[in-house]
Amino acid sequence: MTSESSSAENQTINQRLLEQYNEIAQLAGSLAHEIKNPLSVIRMNMDLLAEELDPPQTSAERRALQKTKIVQDQCMRLQNLLDDFLRFARLRQLNLLPGSLNEQVDRVLDFVAAQAEKQGIEIVRFLDADLPSINLDAETLYSALLNLVINAIQAMPDGGTLMVRTQETRHGVALGFIDDGCGMNEETALHMFDAFYSTKDGGSGLGLPLARKIIDAHHARIDVQSELGRGTKFTLEFPKPARIGG
Repeated sequence: MTSESSSAENQTINQRLLEQYNEIAQLAGSLAHEIKNPLSVIRMNMDLLAEELDPPQTSAERRALQKTKIVQDQCMRLQNLLDDFLRFARLRQLNLLPGSLNEQVDRVLDFVAAQAEKQGIEIVRFLDADLPSINLDAETLYSALLNLVINAIQAMPDGGTLMVRTQETRHGVALGFIDDGCGMNEETALHMFDAFYSTKDGGSGLGLPLARKIIDAHHARIDVQSELGRGTKFTLEFPKPARIGG
């Protein structure tokens, strides 16, 4: 077999696999939508039942209200899981346009400022004022960065420091999140970007995989360093837009 025929065969196989993946993704998305409809009906009826039982008049009604609350909580967990899954499945080609990474970072940090202050977390910003622009899709990148910051805040329930730094590098533009929280063991660090892997109660296990998928779609790389009991450092490096005529 010649190299040309082998290359053509590989291309055909890759195309077939891509088509199968897209078909499965579409079916999974449709299934998630179909599950959301009866789930919404269950939630609505459990809410109505809880209203009828509150306040409970008898011990039987008190037990029924407790069981209703359990079903409500599980419905909410499923709702969040389905929402995360649909966001993960829908992510396709992004509309990348030149923009400011610092601006997206500031948006995220301003959004979490109140929660960080409540937990006794100090956010320290070292954002390079002369940072070159990068190609980005503002809303999806914001979502990915917010996920990483929330992950850092959750790792510091008793307070701490989150240092955020942007800087130009030889190959592009770098963004670092450094926290002094609980850190991760080797197994968690190894699987943190695996879909549905989570160490948090009620977590969907799709937050970090979705963030990784968004970062990959920005043609950026992500590096993670973590030590149990010492903290975690996420480093993202984005390519600089090619110069016109370059």
